[in-house]
Amino acid sequence: MNNSCLSRLIPLQADKYGDKVALKYRDYTQSLWIPVTWNQFAENVNAVSNALMALGVEVQENIGVFSQNKPECLYVDFGAFAIRGVTVPLYATSSEAQVHYILEDASIHYLFVGEQYQYDVAYRVQNLCNTLKQIIIFDSAVQRSPNDQNSIYFSEFLESGKDRMHQEAIDKRTADSSSDDLANILYTSGTTGEAKGVMLHHSCYEAAFKGHDLRLKTLTEDDVIMNFLPFTHIFERAWSFYCLNKGCTLCINLRPQDIQMTIKEIRPTAMCSVPRFWEKVYAGAMEKIHTSNGLKKALMLDALKVGKEHNVDYLMNGKTPPPFLHMKYRFYEKTIYSLLKKTIGIENGNFFPTAGAAIPEKVEEFVHSVGIDMIGGYGLTESTATVSCEWKEDFCIGSVGRVLPGVEVKIGENNEILLRGGTITKGYYKKEAITKQAFTEDGWFRTGDAGYFKDGFLYLTDRIKDLFKTSNGKYIAPQAIETKMVVDRYIDQISIIADQRKYVSALIVPEYSQVEKYARNHGISFKDRKELLENPEIIRLFQARIDTLQQQFAHYEQIKRFTLLQEPFSMERGELTNTLKIKRSVLLKNYAKEIEKMYEE
Repeated sequence: MNNSCLSRLIPLQADKYGDKVALKYRDYTQSLWIPVTWNQFAENVNAVSNALMALGVEVQENIGVFSQNKPECLYVDFGAFAIRGVTVPLYATSSEAQVHYILEDASIHYLFVGEQYQYDVAYRVQNLCNTLKQIIIFDSAVQRSPNDQNSIYFSEFLESGKDRMHQEAIDKRTADSSSDDLANILYTSGTTGEAKGVMLHHSCYEAAFKGHDLRLKTLTEDDVIMNFLPFTHIFERAWSFYCLNKGCTLCINLRPQDIQMTIKEIRPTAMCSVPRFWEKVYAGAMEKIHTSNGLKKALMLDALKVGKEHNVDYLMNGKTPPPFLHMKYRFYEKTIYSLLKKTIGIENGNFFPTAGAAIPEKVEEFVHSVGIDMIGGYGLTESTATVSCEWKEDFCIGSVGRVLPGVEVKIGENNEILLRGGTITKGYYKKEAITKQAFTEDGWFRTGDAGYFKDGFLYLTDRIKDLFKTSNGKYIAPQAIETKMVVDRYIDQISIIADQRKYVSALIVPEYSQVEKYARNHGISFKDRKELLENPEIIRLFQARIDTLQQQFAHYEQIKRFTLLQEPFSMERGELTNTLKIKRSVLLKNYAKEIEKMYEE
């Protein structure tokens, strides 16, 4: 029997856990977290399967889900898996052009949408689309267009599956399901070029489960998980499926901007996030120290020093801390560290997986020093997330951990990281030529990332495609410079400019509240943001901070000029991908005038 575990996962867990809480979601009208038991979860999944069968969904047909995180996303995923359907998630912030492209490319007949924005985009796109037959709306508060006679609400859709008329056919499909079935097509917007649909089969997730069982040994059915990143992102998706497989409770954060509130309401034991979350925590702690004085400031600084010595200098290097240091660490653990964790909302923390971009070393050192088990890692959509990750005391600052069991890694030409194993994609949907280019002749997947091994830990150096070559023939790794700069409390976003240029320059989005505070404290008057950022004193402030941060870089790698921008980089202007990575080609176009000015003699 070669059944897929995902097609049977939810009913099997319901048999095991019954009325234990599987999911929670925040009802904003009541400001309450609503629980969903495993039994209710399984009932909803089964109703989705029946309703999809009633629509005539075929084996391995593609079904679109265009929504922010909601329990309904999971009902559709697992309801589709049970009938051997394929789900294609779209980022909730996707533009009309992106949605149109994916619907056509994946020949989607049925599209589930979350709230008003997604419905409005989908409805406009439907008229241009040759494939889309119907839109199904999760949120009952969505106002349908007066001319829309075709779309239905999710409650109506579920109603059509309540009679269980198709149960026999569903059971047969579930029994016929195979690890070789396609589970998802995940479109990566990418920092360059057209979106590609990464195919992930059920076997990819099954291999990922096995590898994580051998690495994440303390995750149990008692863990409470906060879902913060979008389910569309492979990191959150694969992690959430794995947590459901372990019987954990998932708490679904609907609005990413509310995380600081919702994390305190739930106080989770685990949450996966991108480094930006921890950069904000670090910046907040540094600001607290910076604005304190006397004994309070001295204690906080000593707590960081003691934590670094205990956790980084000793434990990370496999050494036992001396008794007096251990005693001091225990004191700070009960006082300063525990207060910090409680303030964030993570005092019940088990561990916190973090990936998606480079983690600044200062941030990683800080997090480990205060006793937060942040598990840094590295992965791609094409590898079903994790390629490598740290674990508890088995970490090394600056590395991305040890390779996950079941994944093979070798270093190829130009130090490129090459992958092989059960978690690796079989290729890109309907893109044979691109798929062929993505693999070596002997079957290794090309990541496009450069790296090396040291003492069993994997280290990333740069994105091969992202290397800049100055007009003087010197190679620059922009991400290394950006990661170093973004820890500064005055810098929110930064993009390095250097390709085919005679020196390195930077576009900088300041942390506006910090700059305004600095201006007030130093008697700098300004009528608006433009005047503030053009003030010579503010420019000198940034110059001094950049000079301090870039001391370790070679002369040709250092930022010679910079421009302070009045608006943050945004997805709306196409400057960021859905996973908040910078689209350099768009920035070059949008800020062409500002960039040219930095290179005027």
